[in-house]
Amino acid sequence: MGKNKQKNASCRYLATVGGQALMEGIMMNGPKGAAMALRMPDGSIEVTPKHPKRLRDKYKFCALPFIRGPIAFVENMIFGYQCLMESAEKTSFDPNAPQEEEMSKLDRWLTDHFGPKMMSVIGIISMVLGFALSFGLFIALPSYAFKGLQALTQISVLWRPLIEGAIKIVIFVGYMAAVSQMKEMKRLFMYHGAEHKSIFCLEAGEELTVENVRKQRRFHPRCGTSFLFVTIILSILLAAVMSVIFYGTKITEITILWVLLKLLLLPIIMSVGFEFIRYAGKHDNVFVSICAAPGLWMQRITTKEPTDDIIEVGIAALKAVLDDEAAQTSAPAAEPESPLSDIPDLQTIVDEVTNQDGADAQ
Repeated sequence: MGKNKQKNASCRYLATVGGQALMEGIMMNGPKGAAMALRMPDGSIEVTPKHPKRLRDKYKFCALPFIRGPIAFVENMIFGYQCLMESAEKTSFDPNAPQEEEMSKLDRWLTDHFGPKMMSVIGIISMVLGFALSFGLFIALPSYAFKGLQALTQISVLWRPLIEGAIKIVIFVGYMAAVSQMKEMKRLFMYHGAEHKSIFCLEAGEELTVENVRKQRRFHPRCGTSFLFVTIILSILLAAVMSVIFYGTKITEITILWVLLKLLLLPIIMSVGFEFIRYAGKHDNVFVSICAAPGLWMQRITTKEPTDDIIEVGIAALKAVLDDEAAQTSAPAAEPESPLSDIPDLQTIVDEVTNQDGADAQ
């Protein structure tokens, strides 16, 4: 196949693939389904096909524009988290490593009561704590911080959306910058970079080799980072509208009511943000460039240049979800990659701190 013909065929994949960085691996979605590629402790690459159940495949209503956004967000988050926990469990166990003879009382209690389901239980607890942390940091904290500022300065509630939005951005950027300094997170972000580079190589119509992938960009407009930034911007704009509509009412005066209103607006924000990211993945114009700029800038933190061995994992994951027959037909656009690819889970952070403490003690 000639170079131009090959590029035209590959361009059919534009916005049809997406993925998520895992612990020592990458999960990819594509025309053939989903697959997870992991770099195992012995140095081999394990590729596992995955079969997530999606409501939009069963009910056409769930695939409609502005309906599919919140549904896809929840489904991707659950599926992505399952893959993340599975990757952590598989890649952290080294069969050649010496085993501890003694178990702590907590480890023994967890093993006795939950057995092989222990990791699932830890994952559920971690997810619940993660939700609580996200709610506290990005919804409740900015609202109560503004309430405190208002008590000191008598500032108008019309300034609430802008000030709350600024607080959210500072928290988000600060949080990502802080966790990016952790050893495990640096490696996770290298896999994130390999995921983007592999997809760019495919979209450019080039053969999926380490050399071709290495020269690609690592900042992708359909990234979960961009989705998170778009939702923050949309929340500011929508909150500004609500502040004008409900100005002078109890909703803008009583903080808990304002927090509840923001929760009710989340599905709308996710719907619009989801559709924008899909649009941004298929178009290149001034509007997209301006709106995607903050997310692309943030990817300088959430992605790192991968090494060749990490690129090999990205290629393996991508090849596992590509179908030669699908390449000859137009495939429907896929959803943006999961935001979980950019935000480390609570259990990962706990493990990193624990490992560091152990290293210090030695």
